[in-house]
Amino acid sequence: MPYGRTIELFLVDGEPEGIVTAELSNWNGSAIKIPRTDVLACKRTDITGVGVYFLFCKNDRGLDSVYIGEAENILERLKQHIRDYDSDRERYYWSTAVAFLGRDLNKALIRYLENRFVETARECKQYEILTKNTFSKTVLKESQIAVMEEFIDNVKILINVLGYKVFSEAKPDSPAMENLYCTGNGAQAMGHFSAGGFTVLKGSITSDHESDSFPTRAKGYHDLKRKLEANSVIEDRHFTVDYEFNSPSAAAAVVLGRSANGKKEWNLIK
Repeated sequence: MPYGRTIELFLVDGEPEGIVTAELSNWNGSAIKIPRTDVLACKRTDITGVGVYFLFCKNDRGLDSVYIGEAENILERLKQHIRDYDSDRERYYWSTAVAFLGRDLNKALIRYLENRFVETARECKQYEILTKNTFSKTVLKESQIAVMEEFIDNVKILINVLGYKVFSEAKPDSPAMENLYCTGNGAQAMGHFSAGGFTVLKGSITSDHESDSFPTRAKGYHDLKRKLEANSVIEDRHFTVDYEFNSPSAAAAVVLGRSANGKKEWNLIK
């Protein structure tokens, strides 16, 4: 049964775009969001501990990307990333880092966390994952794994609250939610209303062609479809996972390859 949680956010600079700390009730971990521009001058001790971190950026095609890493001193590792970019040893330019630290973490535990976060983020397919290699065979005791899995669940909550849907998974509002259909131009898609908007189900097929006006009259949806194809959410016109759009019209436009009114395009009958 779902239960309430208390989250305390503190805007260090008084601005949501600045440094933000986050704490979850009854958890000894902590989170801190820090812009790249604040890293080199940062003197905060609460970001010098052991943990995992996420570097958010755009790739060369303008798609959402994230690098997931681990470090025994988060702040020094972030500074090293900046130095690596300045010396051309790192290609991507990240704008914001979100770090999660814990008093009882050590090298083995953060290697386990990094690997689990990378695997889960790849499965969700919301961001391109820039991390290439992780320690996938870290050996932990059963009790340690249980504690780390709880840590992972808390990170998923906080990172979503901070505005990054790297671990978002489409969930229906109700198990009894009726499925709707969107067809035409070779498209055969099925979906339903969900908590964040409208979810198109895995296996749905998009149209076999797009309207000439799609890139101009519905540029945002056109670009979104290209993003989903680049991230393998859509492969060979097929949805490879359940994917949640922010509205039925967005879902219909991507499925049909044209401007679309979601109220009219999604129906109970195929």
